[in-house]
Amino acid sequence: MASRPRRWLAALLGILAALPAWAQAPAPTSLRIVGGLAGVNQFTRHEEPFWTQELPRLSGGKLRADIVAFDRAGIRGQDMLRLMQLGVVPFGTALLSLSSGSEPLLAAPDLAGMNPDIAHLKRHAAAFRPYLDKLLRERHGVELLAIYIYPAQMLFCKRGFTGLSELGGRRIRTSSPTQADWVEALGATPVTTSFAELNQSLRTGHVDCAITGSMSGYTIGLHELTTHLSPMPVSWGMAVFGANAGAWQALAADQRSMLKQELMRLEQSIWAEAERETGEGVRCVSGAQPCGGRDAGRMTIVPPAPADELRRRSVFAGQVLPRWVQRCGGTCAEAWNQTIAPVIGVEAKPQ
Repeated sequence: MASRPRRWLAALLGILAALPAWAQAPAPTSLRIVGGLAGVNQFTRHEEPFWTQELPRLSGGKLRADIVAFDRAGIRGQDMLRLMQLGVVPFGTALLSLSSGSEPLLAAPDLAGMNPDIAHLKRHAAAFRPYLDKLLRERHGVELLAIYIYPAQMLFCKRGFTGLSELGGRRIRTSSPTQADWVEALGATPVTTSFAELNQSLRTGHVDCAITGSMSGYTIGLHELTTHLSPMPVSWGMAVFGANAGAWQALAADQRSMLKQELMRLEQSIWAEAERETGEGVRCVSGAQPCGGRDAGRMTIVPPAPADELRRRSVFAGQVLPRWVQRCGGTCAEAWNQTIAPVIGVEAKPQ
């Protein structure tokens, strides 16, 4: 019986001996992340789980993160890049369509009417990526860590049409200057409206049509507010994920290396989902397949005719690209001609 107290005492001494080491173990570094649009699959299926669930495991418990979508944090998308530069947002997702208002050069790889499918987008993004990396680092103090995309941005309308030639006179929601250029070239009126205000704008008649992602539109119920969809991609909703230079350098070298590697994997997953969702969104809004238990859509799909494809190319080369260069300046024309022009076969002429 005397041995039992000695065993208890030995166990207690062992626990007490371990306490100082446990008490001094460093707490995990906490990262503050501002993500993309709330309520869409890029955020709910990819960004949020990566930072809140995968990061602690990938870092061996040394890193953890809190993430909030920018449109739930009271942040204007137009301000994201500036806030990252200032360090107010240490790590953030900036939509290029919104950031290009103050930095037009960011729009280069995804001008409206430029990428009719994801294969074209991949080639153009790859050609521009080294320039984009340098631009963000040197001009904005932001380290480029990933490029994300949303499903193809397509045209939802409340009234029927059979082709692009019938859109003249309509008020169409746009989310970027180059989308506005594309809409004006079709004889329609562009109306800048945030994603969060899109449904209300359609309900009140503020707009007749809206350009947004095919699956994003289904997710927020545009199939209940509109009747016709053109599946021709206008653009793809590209975004960059980056870090304030100071916040990035504050991490240990092995942590930066791990994040770069894992964020490339996240980027690939988001691109694959955007490609899948582009087709799935079209099928969902038209009722061609069941979609996550939601009500089936009954929209009419308006496939692009050969004349529409010719119009897309002519509007891009003849109006969208020149207007972008006019806003952006000679430096942008030079950057375009060095990076994307050899791939797409269309040169930009300095204004």
